[in-house]
Order: sequence, then structure tokens, then C-alpha cells
Amino acid sequence: MTTESTSAPNFIRNQIREEIEAGRSQKIVTRFPPEPNGFLHIGHAKSICLNFGLAQQFGGDCHLRFDDTNPAKEEQAYIDAIKEDVHWLGFEWAGEVRHASDYFDQLYAWAQHLIREGKAYVDDLSPDEMREYRGTLTEPGRPSPWRERSVEENLDLLERMRVGEFAEGEKVLRAKIDMASPNINMRDPILYRIRHATHHQTGDKWKIYPSYDFTHGQSDAIEGISHSVCTLEFEDHRPLYEWFLNNLPVPTKPRQIEFARLNLNYTLTSKRKLKLLVDQGIVDGWDDPRMPTISGMRRRGYTAASIRRFCEMIGVTRADGGLVDIAMLTHAIRSDLEENAPRAMCVINPLKVVLTNVAEDHEEVYEVPGHPGREDMPVRKVPFNRELWIDRDDFMEEPPKKFFRLAPGKEVRLRNSYVIRCDEVVKDAEGEIVELHCSVDFDTLGKNPEGRKVKGVIHWVSAIHGVPVEVRLYDNLFMVEQPDKDKDTDFLEHLNPESLVTVQAMAEPSLAGAGPEDRYQFERVGYFCADRHASRPGQLVFNRTVGLKDSWAKIQKKG
Repeated sequence: MTTESTSAPNFIRNQIREEIEAGRSQKIVTRFPPEPNGFLHIGHAKSICLNFGLAQQFGGDCHLRFDDTNPAKEEQAYIDAIKEDVHWLGFEWAGEVRHASDYFDQLYAWAQHLIREGKAYVDDLSPDEMREYRGTLTEPGRPSPWRERSVEENLDLLERMRVGEFAEGEKVLRAKIDMASPNINMRDPILYRIRHATHHQTGDKWKIYPSYDFTHGQSDAIEGISHSVCTLEFEDHRPLYEWFLNNLPVPTKPRQIEFARLNLNYTLTSKRKLKLLVDQGIVDGWDDPRMPTISGMRRRGYTAASIRRFCEMIGVTRADGGLVDIAMLTHAIRSDLEENAPRAMCVINPLKVVLTNVAEDHEEVYEVPGHPGREDMPVRKVPFNRELWIDRDDFMEEPPKKFFRLAPGKEVRLRNSYVIRCDEVVKDAEGEIVELHCSVDFDTLGKNPEGRKVKGVIHWVSAIHGVPVEVRLYDNLFMVEQPDKDKDTDFLEHLNPESLVTVQAMAEPSLAGAGPEDRYQFERVGYFCADRHASRPGQLVFNRTVGLKDSWAKIQKKG
């Protein structure tokens, strides 16, 4: 498997290739360092494909390391889900799973080293005071009154912080760099905060936890990471990343490279906001098929190959390319399923049809290809009887001129079967259509008699042999392209009330054996996946993955 694409740029891959050719780089070691405070989303998928893909292409290693420095928001369940997502996407990390907490002892020793070098101090400013002293983008910061504490006092206070002598927020450890720096990240950043929380890996050993900035680069150095790849929001943190590496006795000095993050329209990728959707019950958990999480997309029916392909298509650049059209993502999955998903017929909105000139005990069984272009897929056996289900959308009592489906006195072909004509419309007391009486032209099986054209072809299911299924019709969770663009408007106001519509449908009998995550093209309807949690034999639940129409392909042709 390769993640290289000939159609999209990848400046990091090009840089690494040049470094190797020039002899400046030897073994390539990358890492994927998620925080275990939520499930991974489509933006993380881009980072996963990039980091693991670079390691694969250049014969190197990619580490999976959890940035577990905030136990108050972290859970083992998130760690397990992240590991499963990486595996499902088709990647293997080098060695054992790593944790930033594996290095807590070394990080603490390096914090003591900075204090001894006069480059760190314990500060008593409150968070509000610290913000005030920090300055602004146009005004320099002011030194803390505690900035010149002695080495001995700082070492003593840090140890007392570590064992839990002080309350949360009472003290922090800060680097002593430059309060007048134009880069606010260099204005004495926090190295350690007090947290009286049990850690999922280290238990109650620590009462202080390192900041991301103090953890990330040193963890990279300990692991021998050659290229620390991160998104552009960390560009302003790079001077601090390098300051720590230059002022600590680290074994290696990795190189940080930033790339543009993925922004997908009609989608949120803020973990905080995604968690809010989960906590408020707006969605059914992190793996709800409407969520942009990897597990949500998997449950909806996306394949790992399609997500990898999408990440190839968007490329890797430093320029913020704005919003990526979600149609590109649906194109990737549709292209995959068009080639690999077996076909079946499923009537989403059933309407009964009685074929009046067919005997009640009449039955035919058609052998139909499982896929029109795949001889390796087994044929389906589709039974035909007197009573059928068709989709209500395929019938109109008063059709417009170019309606080529079923109408009173009009004919259509049943897919893979006969031409039928609607002779009578049966209604209930309220005037609702409940049944159609039609007749079959038995001379039309597999052919179209000369002199008579039938333009319409509709799908159908035998009423006797049809399998009842629940179908969940998923759509975008939000109605606007950028749900959180307007900071004065609650993003929840843009929720799509039609993002999930559940219907009771009838499917052809070949679907009775569908297992969890089996994917199909429902002919003339779209692509669907058996829900990996809710679907089971005798109680089938299918999620709509994507429709048949491909707007992205049309855009590409016009371009």
C-alpha cells in the first residue's frame, strides 16, 4: 500500500526525498501523537496517512504516542478507540504503543536541569494575573515578581508541587526566556501545572503535569523522531520547540515541519464541539454515522481505502487552501463502492403492486449478477411473484410530461424482469394510495418488443420473499458550509433536522445474510452499509453511506 499520489502535491515528501538524496537524512522516523481526550476525526486521518505514509515510503518507522498530559480529560476508552482507528485505516506503528507519560521522570529531571541553569522558576501569579503580565501582540510582557527566586527555592517548591503540597492553580513552573519577545509563546511559558487527578497510566504518582510544549519536543527527541510533522497552528510554537531542544541535554534534535490542516465544509473538527454533540445527546455517541470521526465514517460505510484515497487527493501543502468540498470525500467512497460493492434491490418507501394476470402460486427465480463488472462476485437469486413492492416515488397518479416511471395506463420495466402496465389505483377511505393493480406482458422478459418503447426501469422486491429492514437515511449534520464561522452564533443553530430519517424498507432476500459492515449498492438508490452495532440476522439495519450522484466528478469534468 502506498500513500503517494501523482495528482496532488506533498511538499513534505518532496523535502524528505531531497534530504535523503543529499545525504542529510538517514532513517526516517515519524510519529502520530494524539491526545486521548476524544475520538479521532477526518483531520486526524490526514495526519495518520501522512505520518505513516512517509515512514512506509522511505523505509522508516512511525510511532504511535499518546500525548497524555491532561488526565482530567483523558480516558482509556479514547486510547482504545484511537488504536482501533489507526489499525482499521491499514497502518501498523513501530514497536509498542508509547505515551508521553512514559517520559514523566525524564521530563521532571529536565525541568530541574532548567532551574539549575537559571532558565526556569516557580511562579505564584494567578491565571488572571499571568494573562495581565503576559502583555499583548503590540505590548511586551512584564516580569513576574517571582521570576528571580533562587535555584534552591525553585527546586524546593517544584518538589513540593510534585508531591501535592499546593492546591491547583496555586503555583506553576515557567521557563525563563524573554517577556519582551514578539512571539508570545516565548514569554516565559508554563512548563508544569498542578493537577490533583488520577492518571490512567501513572495512577496517583504525580500531582503536577507537563504542558504540551514542554512534552512534545522532548518526547520526539527521546524517541529519535527525525521529522516532527504538525499542523500550521504550531508554527508559532516552533521557536519554543527548538529552545527546549537547544537548552536541554536531549539525545537527538528532531525537525518540526508544519502543514495546512484539513477544513471540510458542512463539518466540524473541533474536539470540544464534537464532545458537546455527544454529551448533549444530539448524536448517538462518537461513532454516530453523522460524526466526522473515523469510527463514525466507518459505521456509516466508508472504507479505509476510500479515506486514504481522499487524503491523497487533497495533498499536503503549507498554504491554507480554505474549505475542502465534502463532495471530494463522497467521491472517494463512491468510487470505491462502485467498484467493490455488490448490488441488491431495496424498496425504501414500499407501495404494494398486485399483478392481476399472474397466478397466486406463480413463482420465477432470476439469476442476477452480484456486480455487473465483477465475475468473481456470486449471482443473486431474485424471486418474482404475483405481489411485489415498488417505491412510492416510482409512481405518480398525475405525472408530468417527462415522468418515465409508473402511472395509470403507463408501462415500465421491472429491473431484470417483465414490462408491466398500471391498470387500477386502489385508495383507502382517506384517499391515500394503498395498492396498484397492474398487468404483465409475458413476452417482454429479457427483450423489448419491436414497435413499442418502454423508457422507464424501476426496482422492486417480491412481497412474499422480501426481507424487512430498517434503513437510516443520513445526511450532513449541518445545513451551512461553516457551522462555527460566526462567533456570535451558536453552531448548534445550524443543525440539520433532516440529518437522520429512519424508514422501514423491504429488501430482496439476498440481503438476509448481510453481516455487520457489509456494503451494497441498492440499485437506483445509493450505497448502504449494514450497521456494525445494530444490525444482526433477523433485525437488519442499513445506513446510507452516499447517494449515486457524484457532484465532484461533474466538477472535475467542467474544470
